[in-house]
Amino acid sequence: MSGGTIMEHMTSLPHQNDQNTIRYLTQFVKTPSSDGDEADIKKKEESIMELGSMLAANKQTQELRKMIENTRPFLISLGKAKAAKLVRELVDLCLMIEDQDGEIKVELCKECIQWATEQNRIFLRQTLQARLVRLYNDLERFPQALALADELVRELKKVDDKDVLVEVELEESKAFYNLGNIGRARASLTGARTTANSIYVSPRMQAALDLQAGILHAADKKDFKTAFSYFYEAFESYNSVDDKKNALLALKYMLLCKVMLDVPDEAVALLSGKIAQKYSGSEIEAMRAIAAASKKRSLTEFNSAFGSYREELQMDPVIRKHFHSLAERMLEKDLCRLIEPYSYVQIEQIANLIGIDRHTVEKKLAQMILDKKFIGSLHQGEGMLIVYDVELPDSTYDTSLETIHALGEVVDVLYQRASALR
Repeated sequence: MSGGTIMEHMTSLPHQNDQNTIRYLTQFVKTPSSDGDEADIKKKEESIMELGSMLAANKQTQELRKMIENTRPFLISLGKAKAAKLVRELVDLCLMIEDQDGEIKVELCKECIQWATEQNRIFLRQTLQARLVRLYNDLERFPQALALADELVRELKKVDDKDVLVEVELEESKAFYNLGNIGRARASLTGARTTANSIYVSPRMQAALDLQAGILHAADKKDFKTAFSYFYEAFESYNSVDDKKNALLALKYMLLCKVMLDVPDEAVALLSGKIAQKYSGSEIEAMRAIAAASKKRSLTEFNSAFGSYREELQMDPVIRKHFHSLAERMLEKDLCRLIEPYSYVQIEQIANLIGIDRHTVEKKLAQMILDKKFIGSLHQGEGMLIVYDVELPDSTYDTSLETIHALGEVVDVLYQRASALR
């Protein structure tokens, strides 16, 4: 066959559909290549990638796995660099298939790692093991991800393979974070960022590092201002490479930071900005609902949003970790809103208005008084809350102290001059 790719030849034939094309390409891929024929080898490489892309698009994971197995005799005839590139791309295609059995993907990775080990292709094996660590994280098998990552990091540091090392240390940080070990997660991320500073990393990888840095700042120090700046950098990088899925995730966490910083108006303004207008969907609507509830100081609307957007909020590991503090903050806001009109109110009445049992409300009000969220006292005998007016600070005392301090300085200067005259 001469000129053009196999796909171009197939699409020129009448009455061809995806399954016919897949059958044709599968047959062509199985056909032995002519020894030393560069053109035939190149066509076969293209055909393998075209077939892999079609199987991935049709979510035929098992067929893709078999195809990779069938191409191994051909891969042996290729140079190590070409074969490694082809295997990596085929494995990536398989890992990108959504809503498929994760165990099949794990087995495929392990088979390819085993083949690379048998063929003594060390770089390919390490790259595939890095993919397997990422897959374990995606499947929430964090202990397995850590076990493999720990072994792989030690090996990669010996051979000084910094590109793969950055990827593995980043995945190690994610696994530690999800297991609740924030200290180790931060250490792994610091290692990844230090390694990344000494080499060129792609915008996508830099965005992933920034995203993880933002997540850790929000989780460890509750520093949502710094976290927002990291999420913004990640969003811009993902947006520049047109990675809409991860850009949307970064934007979602930016909105979370604004809500946690108690500036819901800025969250709404962020969504109306030019760069964010092209992103929409249930993820954004979920955070918009949370921002609206925060602005209205309504615990009912907050709980309603969490119930309505279960997949977007409750299933998100980052938002789930902040749910308790977010819910506590919303409860405090709603209580402050309800007691604002009163100076003397029954605790039972507040509990009825907010829809929570009296004991919980009383305990929370006591905590808020101790934390000086408002000035008041609880009269437990009568079941009443007494709210005092906020006293405006009197500046007279501060002004008096400043005057006395200034007079003291004047006296000191006069004393020094008098001493000089003597």
